[in-house]
Amino acid sequence: MTAGLLLRSRSGAGTAERLARSAAAAEGAGMATGDVPGWLASRRRACPARVRRIPFAELDGWSFAAGTGDLRHRSGRFFSVEGLHVVRPDAEWRQPIIVQPEIGILGILAKEFDGVLHFLMQAKMEPGNPNLVQLSPTVQATRSNYTKAHGGATVRYLDHFLRPDPDRVLTDVLQSEHGSWFYRKRNRNMIVEVDGDVPVHDDFRWLTLGQLGALLHEDNLVNMDARTVLGSAPMAHPERAALSPDAGLLSWFTGERARQDVRARRIPLREVTGWHRDADSVHRADQRFFRVVAVAVEGSAREVSSWTQPLFEPVSRGIVGFAYRTFGGVPHVLVHARVEGGFLDTVELGPTVQYVPENYAHLPPAERPLFLDLMLDMPSDRVRYSAVHAEEGGRFRDAESRYLIAETDESTTPAEPPPGYRWITPGQLNWLAGHSHYVNVQARTLLAVLNTHAAGIDHAPV
Repeated sequence: MTAGLLLRSRSGAGTAERLARSAAAAEGAGMATGDVPGWLASRRRACPARVRRIPFAELDGWSFAAGTGDLRHRSGRFFSVEGLHVVRPDAEWRQPIIVQPEIGILGILAKEFDGVLHFLMQAKMEPGNPNLVQLSPTVQATRSNYTKAHGGATVRYLDHFLRPDPDRVLTDVLQSEHGSWFYRKRNRNMIVEVDGDVPVHDDFRWLTLGQLGALLHEDNLVNMDARTVLGSAPMAHPERAALSPDAGLLSWFTGERARQDVRARRIPLREVTGWHRDADSVHRADQRFFRVVAVAVEGSAREVSSWTQPLFEPVSRGIVGFAYRTFGGVPHVLVHARVEGGFLDTVELGPTVQYVPENYAHLPPAERPLFLDLMLDMPSDRVRYSAVHAEEGGRFRDAESRYLIAETDESTTPAEPPPGYRWITPGQLNWLAGHSHYVNVQARTLLAVLNTHAAGIDHAPV
């Protein structure tokens, strides 16, 4: 061996064990778990932002391009609203889509206190959040944000993620965002450990994974960007066996990707047939799915205090859920190899159910998506986890879904599931989430629940 070089373990088992200890810590060295909602409310009062719908004509710096109809910012930065044309053998559609090619950073700082890892979480205002301020990562910034395209203030703690010490990185993976609303959007999901003193601003607090797990049971408290990072953390899951071995699972998923014939291409927004633009929104004639709207933000504590921007606004609340069963005493969840037009690689693993029920209310039961009615009608004594969470508040307005983990049985979710579905363990899902473009953002939210609950899920409510 070359002098001076030191070989180290490849496994990362020590990281998983440390994260597990943090998940088992119901309280930490800083703020009590029960005080977090009140702290968020106090930060909301300290900077009482106002968000209001406005007509497109009142957007400052944004306009519809004369030739394409695309909605763009005059700087050419941030994002644009364009059109997407998707063709599958069984379906074809056109829709507006958010195009934001730059890769953002979603980063959480970690630090040990009394031998337990804590995580620096931020009280952050997003204009699309139902309650504006939610718990977010230490850093949540697009490249346009942290290069100050908006002319605003510096992003706090950013340097820890731009130039991290490789030996202090606990996780670092490119993950997708909502493939139905973003075109090939990716963010760098990171957890980076620090030593020494870290000045803590009023908008930040150190919390354990156990505390974050408890807070994930509260409605609209932990934001999507925090959930996706927590879902990407390399946790220790106790199972040692599964219905599908890891190699077989990868082969099945590769086969699902290979068999899908999906062509998705960007088109001018003016060519999105079936959608209409008026003074206040871009929407479908039947008012289904979502609409593009504009908002004005005033009095924010963000890098810029006031601005205007477009947002996507779904027509109603969604439902996102995992069916859960044990086989031979080993917990499994039912994943769906889900096609979304904006995915970089066509298919990612999603939850059993991921739909807005109102979009399918006009269909007879036989034509509604698989397992949707099962989740909608799930008896309360079979629900192991339930909370309402908002999706990404920087691009979506009041985009809420009820997230569920529900215990099912052979009569409703058979051990041999329909094509496109597979029973996998939480550990297998966590392993796949350590790689880019395998697990979608909705499934990562539910994985965050599994990752931060010290005992996983069993026959007691999570």
